[in-house]
Amino acid sequence: MTSLLDLELVFVTGKGGVGKTTVAAALAEVAARRGQRVLVCEMDAKGALATAFEVSQLEFEPTEVEPGLHAMSMNTEDALQEYLRLFVKIPFIGRIGPLASTLDFVADAAPGVKEILAIGKLAWEVKERHYDLVVVDAEASGHVVSQIGAPKVIADLVQVGVVKDQTQWMLDILEDPQRTGVAVVTTSEEMPVTESIELLERLTNETGTYPVAVIANRVLVDVFDDEERAVATRVPEAMNVLADAIGNGVRAVVDAAMIVESRRSIGDAHLDRLAEAIGALDLSSATRGRTSAELPIVTVPEMFSRSHGKRVVSLVADVLDRSLDASTDTDADGIED
Repeated sequence: MTSLLDLELVFVTGKGGVGKTTVAAALAEVAARRGQRVLVCEMDAKGALATAFEVSQLEFEPTEVEPGLHAMSMNTEDALQEYLRLFVKIPFIGRIGPLASTLDFVADAAPGVKEILAIGKLAWEVKERHYDLVVVDAEASGHVVSQIGAPKVIADLVQVGVVKDQTQWMLDILEDPQRTGVAVVTTSEEMPVTESIELLERLTNETGTYPVAVIANRVLVDVFDDEERAVATRVPEAMNVLADAIGNGVRAVVDAAMIVESRRSIGDAHLDRLAEAIGALDLSSATRGRTSAELPIVTVPEMFSRSHGKRVVSLVADVLDRSLDASTDTDADGIED
């Protein structure tokens, strides 16, 4: 996990609903706490990142939401204008008249163009060293491969010329495991774990970019230790006696505890399946001799919070902060809400 903050560009992805935006915001907050100048970018422009930081709508122009921490929302039209200004040397989009509408149409219609404009914007920020770390609240796991892989696809199609040159410098950043990585967020449930495994298997082959961590979010912590668990499994047998001695409310308490314990046990089994799949990955070429077993699974406990926004982001950041300082075995302690 320590290597996360040594990178320059980190994509955070995961199945919809697993909390990837919160994790991306928390990771950016951790880096800012440690004195880095950070940019966090929301790629799908749904407004979740603004909600996480409790600020008004984010724009293409970065906004400082905390000291040293800037946030933005990707916009293809603005990315196109910036590309034209930087590389085609057209200072104002309004001066090119009908060409502006044509290029805008191409960006919307041609496969990969919108993605490469967005990825190009982020890679440019890295190339120019405007920030120490760029954190990307990327598309969900079902779409992130096509998003990150757009430069590679276009580079494979176009072997010479300006287009080749424009994609090559992006690939030099995206395919360098010392500069760029992907953090995959999951929960301890069947479908998120299955999607995470499929993504990890596809990611490097199809994009050239490598995973750097798996973050298991909203994981239920142990209710019982081993001795207590042995006792708890026998409690239902004595329920009638307990109810007579203590009252019928004991049934609700015991049922609730056993439901939580059952969910935790099932969740642990899914995470074990994830760990086994990670162990089977071949990442040695990407990690310069390290094994896939060293790809950490970082556990963020269930917060049991009804609120959203900066408070939850800060709680998750506390967990990640401790995990970054811990050893490779980075199961974090729980936090009381």
